[in-house]
Amino acid sequence: MQFDDNANLDTSEVRDVRGSRMKSKAAIGGGFAGIIALIMGLFFGVGPDNLGLTSGNEDPSDAASSAAQVQQTCRTGQDANTKDDCRMVAVVNSLQDYWRQEFPRRSARYSDAQTVFFTGRVNTACGAATSAVGPFYCPGDRKVYLDLGFFNELRTKFGSSGGPFAQAYVVAHEYGHHVQNLAGTLQRAQDGRTGANSNAVRVELQADCYAGVWAKHATSTPDEATGRPLITSLTDADIRDGLSAAAAVGDDRIQERFQGRVTPENWTHGSAEQRQQWFYQGFRTGDMAQCNTFR
Repeated sequence: MQFDDNANLDTSEVRDVRGSRMKSKAAIGGGFAGIIALIMGLFFGVGPDNLGLTSGNEDPSDAASSAAQVQQTCRTGQDANTKDDCRMVAVVNSLQDYWRQEFPRRSARYSDAQTVFFTGRVNTACGAATSAVGPFYCPGDRKVYLDLGFFNELRTKFGSSGGPFAQAYVVAHEYGHHVQNLAGTLQRAQDGRTGANSNAVRVELQADCYAGVWAKHATSTPDEATGRPLITSLTDADIRDGLSAAAAVGDDRIQERFQGRVTPENWTHGSAEQRQQWFYQGFRTGDMAQCNTFR
């Protein structure tokens, strides 16, 4: 995956609070409790509120921390081609460029979602959480939360092939939840049911499909400022990395790894095969109308 070296990055779409001291009323602890939360969340969750965390509003002191680090170091596409955090800024820019242009074609209006980079723990409108829950989208404040250290775990602990597009898939999945929130389908997952045919699984698979739809159009979506695509190259190898990441976080793979057996009645995100299938469905068709996992 390559970015236009001369493109300007819009760091206003990312808030960087890494290294800041967060005052929270509640957070998931590390160690065994953190591992349990990680397994329950199966990464890619829809906010810590779904994990039963104690809710806690963002402390006012947190607001003083701005995107200073990425603003200073992530200015161009060339930075995105050489630095992980700048790459994520560029991915967020590309995602929102695409959805801003796609929604009007469907007589709808897209509202931006900011991404928050954090380390350790963070307060959100959905509650306080630690890095143990993995990347997540909070519908309460319409933000994506991401500890960049997760990408190392995706490769070393969960067997993904890694690579820049594996990281992009993670972020694109979370923005898929934002699209669902705007479309009114996200709440279907909140009926408390689990299992291979549950709404929770269908919502997650649809987000995978939406990630594939964006990937299909990533190299042809013009940047609003330059009129040129921000992403200039997306190879077959990149797509394979995305498919590898999707499989690595399938419910069956995670259950087998952590509990030694597969229990489909407890699935919340879908199997490795399903996640790959729906990501590729979106990528193959490039049409969000083909992402109806509720049929």
